[in-house]
Amino acid sequence: MQRKLAAILSADAAGYSRLMGDDEIATVLTLSVCQKLVCDIIVAHRGRTIDTPGDNVLAEFGSAVDAVEAALAMQAQLQTCNAEIPEHRRMAFRIGVNLGEVVVENDRLYGDGVNIAARLEALADVGGICVSGKVHDEVGRKLDCGFDDLGLHELHNIAAPVRVYRIVAPRAGDAPAPKSAPPHAAGASIIVLPFVNMSGVAEQEFFVDGLTEDILTELSRFRELFVISRNTSFKYKGQAVDVKKVARDLGVQYVLEGSVRRAGERIRITVQLIDAEADRHVWAERYDRQLEDIFAIQDEMTSAIVAVLPGRVEAATRERAARKPTDSMAAYECVVTGKVLHHRSTLADNTEALRLITRATELDPNYAHAHAWRGCILGQAWTYGWCQDLPAAQVEVERELTLALGLDDNDSDVHRILAAVYVIQNDFDKAVYHQQRALNLNPNDDLIVVQQGEILTWLGRADEGVEWILKAMRLNPFHPDRFWSHLARAHFVARRYAEAVDCLRHMTRLSDLQHAFLAACLARGGDVEAAAAHVGEALKLRPGLRVDADCVPMLHYRRADDLAHHRDSLLAAGLPA
Repeated sequence: MQRKLAAILSADAAGYSRLMGDDEIATVLTLSVCQKLVCDIIVAHRGRTIDTPGDNVLAEFGSAVDAVEAALAMQAQLQTCNAEIPEHRRMAFRIGVNLGEVVVENDRLYGDGVNIAARLEALADVGGICVSGKVHDEVGRKLDCGFDDLGLHELHNIAAPVRVYRIVAPRAGDAPAPKSAPPHAAGASIIVLPFVNMSGVAEQEFFVDGLTEDILTELSRFRELFVISRNTSFKYKGQAVDVKKVARDLGVQYVLEGSVRRAGERIRITVQLIDAEADRHVWAERYDRQLEDIFAIQDEMTSAIVAVLPGRVEAATRERAARKPTDSMAAYECVVTGKVLHHRSTLADNTEALRLITRATELDPNYAHAHAWRGCILGQAWTYGWCQDLPAAQVEVERELTLALGLDDNDSDVHRILAAVYVIQNDFDKAVYHQQRALNLNPNDDLIVVQQGEILTWLGRADEGVEWILKAMRLNPFHPDRFWSHLARAHFVARRYAEAVDCLRHMTRLSDLQHAFLAACLARGGDVEAAAAHVGEALKLRPGLRVDADCVPMLHYRRADDLAHHRDSLLAAGLPA
């Protein structure tokens, strides 16, 4: 078991027993619709549904602001749904939100942190929300809603009295707007404005709104992005929007806007990302498709936009960070810059990346993502032999990743990096577990998708690996060079040497080990002269390079014949054993 700090939301249907007594079937159907609506809102606000026992919904959030915004959005949406149901059949909810320590066992949460949320829910009015004093202290200055202090309450089975606040919500149908603040301290912030229907066809509104909502939901999987909620976004539907004013009012850095136009049997979607502070376009794209299955197109467009967007936001944030002295960077900007340096895979860049990522953990000691990346950057130094004390470096890598996991078990990057570390340790069972967790948490992250292909290759399933790596390249047309190296290895394991050589020649710069690998591919393909030239390049970069001492330890094949095949190929190219 482990402990962590979490915001817990407990929602319960009021008068459920009476409704069941009146009409069981109708009540069950209504409850099912309400619970799905509530669970969708939880996901859209970066939360996780823990359980839905009976007429209750229990959820956790990494942020008290997210939890309260979700609670307000739930009550607003439930009010809208109830307006369409006969009064005697309406289902209203009470909601309680608490911030506290919880005990984690598998995917379940226990402890006073959960119990207090349930007690607060019981104190709430029908259709209302009660929060603990800790939640009030966190969100009071960040959300445009009022609070009534209900004083200290003795709660059943809770040792100390708890101060309780009733939320006085904004106008009906409105979502809370975060007050202007520097949200980029915890991650880049963005609002997705409702896409505009330019078709002049009313029926297209469902498609256009669905596209906007899908993009919002999928972007919320990226825990490094602070995404303004659906309710707030849709307040701007049908309005002429001043992008800079919207961004300033909501305290966000980036605005995504788009339009949808139907022309005959084709549909065109135009999308653009705007850096509101700098008042400039960061990225724009246009998608044209045949209008055969409009909802399949919706899924495809969502995936395409969401796959590219986080990378473009990170690139823009790097530029923003580059214009500031290091000491004024927020933790997130340090992490973003550190990631880029890490991917260059040189000693100097690794050293600077480690300095920046360490700065991020000092700025925010509870920043799980920063600790995960510190483990990754240390792992790179450990793998390449850039550490003076290798055993100590390995211990520090494991410590950082364990800390990151304890701080945020739902950060997909934490699981992705853990999977990579376990591959290096040849612990494939743990690697596969954490890789699958990462993939489930964020299937649109190109780094997770490419690693799926990489791990499948190490496991001996090279053809499957090729498909995943190609998918990652489609997801992110701006992918790093190393994607070509992963694809080359997959083709090499599948004994397609010409394809492997072609992949490696797409790379702009080869390391000593990559020159050695290219030499091995060329040797297998029969080009002895070219293989010898790349052996020479490898030895020029690392004069003492040896197959068994330097190359083989970097290979993590599960099957002995794949390892032997790679080793024999390096020797055949002329590299010293």
